[in-house]
Amino acid sequence: MLDQNGVPISSQNATSTRVAAISVVDHCLPYDTHNLYDVTFHTHTIHTLLTSDPSLVHSWISTNVHSNRTQLMVGLDIEWRPNTQRNMQNPVATLQLCLGQHCLVFQILHSPSIPPSLVSFLADTNITFVGVGIEEDAEKLLEDYNLHVVNVRDLRSLAAEKLGDRELKQAGIKALGLRVLGLEVEKPKRITKSRWDNPWLTPVQVQYATVDAFLSYEIGRSLSSPSEN
Repeated sequence: MLDQNGVPISSQNATSTRVAAISVVDHCLPYDTHNLYDVTFHTHTIHTLLTSDPSLVHSWISTNVHSNRTQLMVGLDIEWRPNTQRNMQNPVATLQLCLGQHCLVFQILHSPSIPPSLVSFLADTNITFVGVGIEEDAEKLLEDYNLHVVNVRDLRSLAAEKLGDRELKQAGIKALGLRVLGLEVEKPKRITKSRWDNPWLTPVQVQYATVDAFLSYEIGRSLSSPSEN
């Protein structure tokens, strides 16, 4: 299969693939309601807020939407405690949102309420929320918290359309990161299946949650750039 420049995609991937370096810096703030982290992913530094405080979620949305008025794409992902028994349906524990180099990890399970600004943000038809399996994530947010994510776009179908490869409709976030960004991303199962319902997440969990949301944003941005059309 050839890309738009006539270069075989298989050889293109073989020569351009890099393992993404990932690390996290914990700011260790002395608060029970929130903490700040700097997550490094490849050449990017993502500034992450971890919180269960509705007022801080409101502030994050206000600040980042105001500073990204032309940015209408947001990476979205969720995590929950793994379902270990038949018919078990654990609720969403964290909601991750990423706009550019800024990420919110909202511990919605431990929040006393959901701020109206988040409800409005997710329902804004002018914002496209992107992710892998995002329709299922949106459905779970609706079922668990009556949150409506109105305008969603699945990165799998977007990649299949933009790159002309129908097999990408079955790809995961790792495969899309490799194909679209040329980056190999480690996703340890011990973190994937960890206790996302804990009142306080570990730095490694925050790193994992941040990278997932940032990957969604960055893949969506790359696929939507004029060079991919």
